[in-house]
Amino acid sequence: MYRSRATMPVLVALTTLVALSSALLGAHPALADVPAAAQPTDTVLVTGTGEVSGEPDTLTADFAVETSAAAVDEALNRANTAATRMRDALISAGLTRADLQTSNVTVTSQRTDDGKITGYTAAQGLTATIHDLARAGTLMSGAIAAGGDAARLNGVWYSIEDDTALLTEARKRAFADARTKAELYAREAGRSLGRVIMVSEVVPGDMSAGGPDFRAGLDTPVPTEPGQQRLTATITVAWALQPAPTTARS
Repeated sequence: MYRSRATMPVLVALTTLVALSSALLGAHPALADVPAAAQPTDTVLVTGTGEVSGEPDTLTADFAVETSAAAVDEALNRANTAATRMRDALISAGLTRADLQTSNVTVTSQRTDDGKITGYTAAQGLTATIHDLARAGTLMSGAIAAGGDAARLNGVWYSIEDDTALLTEARKRAFADARTKAELYAREAGRSLGRVIMVSEVVPGDMSAGGPDFRAGLDTPVPTEPGQQRLTATITVAWALQPAPTTARS
């Protein structure tokens, strides 16, 4: 699945040593006296994007329970009972405990306008990872039915569990896109591309797709359509520009 990717610096851009030499030696050398590798380099900096699509193989469902009562322990006990029934229903249907994760446990008070407490609301989240997409709808409706009126389904999203090959292809396309742009700019400037001096990958944002909030048990499976999952790679690349051609003197 598509997770945040660390930025990947490849090469460090060239810098000039002229200012440092001047400060240390009190001299003002001409640029020609500085080694070629330390001289400033003209560059072209572009961003490239590559996109591929694949068929999702995993569904993640964001379940929850929410209960209210006059006493805090009663509200919490009701939430615990409903959450346990939902968890047990999912396990009985074939999910493992590794596919389930408790989250967002909260207890809040209900107050009147003058601040007097009138009751308490307890809530628990339960995230389920479903690998059998053909049964996803049945699993979700069964869990909601088990949780009763306390059950919630806050959203679902699809992903590809092993997206390594797809991301590799997306990165290749992103680099090719960046090169095409850089070559265009170099031609317009009357130059040609030299070596790559920097590559970095832009970290993507969260691409999860939310779903509806179901607040009651269901008698029929929740309809699901996985569609296609788009994976995008975006990179920034800097190329050195070759020196402009000189006109020979007659």
